[in-house]
Amino acid sequence: MARILAIGIATLDIINSVSRYPDEDDEVRAVSQRLCRGGNATNTLVVLSQLGHTCHWGGVLADEPDANHIEADLLRHAINTDAVTRLNQGKVPTSYITHNLANGSRTIVHHRDLPEYRFAAFREIDLAPFDWLHFEGRNVAETLQMLLWARAQYPALPISIEIEKERPDIQQLFAHANLLLFSKPFALGRGHHHATGLLEAMRPLAPQAALVCTWGAAGAWAIDRHGQEEYSTSIAPSQVVDTLGAGDTFNAAMIDSQISGLSLGASLAAACHLAGHKCGYQGLDFILKGTVS
Repeated sequence: MARILAIGIATLDIINSVSRYPDEDDEVRAVSQRLCRGGNATNTLVVLSQLGHTCHWGGVLADEPDANHIEADLLRHAINTDAVTRLNQGKVPTSYITHNLANGSRTIVHHRDLPEYRFAAFREIDLAPFDWLHFEGRNVAETLQMLLWARAQYPALPISIEIEKERPDIQQLFAHANLLLFSKPFALGRGHHHATGLLEAMRPLAPQAALVCTWGAAGAWAIDRHGQEEYSTSIAPSQVVDTLGAGDTFNAAMIDSQISGLSLGASLAAACHLAGHKCGYQGLDFILKGTVS
């Protein structure tokens, strides 16, 4: 199995489950509430760790009680935090999530009071032991420096980047990845109403990369660096329980499959399968508990 470093954020998620999504100015009682660690990069690492990989995280934490909750969960999943920047003040990013039990949807209000991870911290990491680097597509100026540094030091080291949201100049990152993972909201924000439209538009910006775009229940599409298109249907569980983290699970499965040497089409199918299975389970420990067939 591989040694993987991911750069991104970790959050404290406060999840209120409700029987129906409330109307504006409504008041409803939560059926249940739970606190857990979240954040795209660390969610992806949690899944990759359960798949047998050795995982390291680079991000920022503050010296405050909620950070202890985050670190305890990362420790439980054997994720190394030596590359973390630790600050004496500030508040870890917090996501307030309304989980609709009627259909499994989640609505998120996010607050953050910490700076982003800096290139200066990334530069201190010894990249030699790693087999794969994964980045959240955020903090573009600093992330670009990280990508350029990694490419200069270890040009053959595979790199994936998650492009979840539109951010100023984010296209500057695309030329430095082997695998680009686009979201449906990003595609819609670019005016594309189908995944293939987004992928064709992005190809000239990243001709060296495999491009993937998820489209919810419609499935996922990909284009390899030779222009070959691939598609996989989504896999729906018998009952949708929790969609929170499904995209991060998809990304983890894509990385795992590519490390294992699967074709792009086979990787896409494996990722849709694992993400769909996750939606039938609350949280991300579904692999650890042996529920995946």
